[in-house]
Amino acid sequence: MNKRQAMLASALAVVCGTGLSSMHLAQAAEEAKDKCYGIAKAGQNDCATDNNTHSCAGQAKKDMDRNEWKYVAKGTCEKLGGKLTSK
Repeated sequence: MNKRQAMLASALAVVCGTGLSSMHLAQAAEEAKDKCYGIAKAGQNDCATDNNTHSCAGQAKKDMDRNEWKYVAKGTCEKLGGKLTSK
């Protein structure tokens, strides 16, 4: 293996390692949160509704809609007046 190949292999290893650790950190951060339904204000939901009325964040039409959700720290949803399901 020449010097250039060694450098490319090293760079590739760093990129792959960084990507995996980033994915692991993102997954860990998501696991530390709950989807909390019924607490999002209009336009401040985190993603699509369960009943498919829209498919994107920030499209809630009214405050505290039970089908809209936001991520909150695990274990805090009920304290905020929300529910862990939309039902």
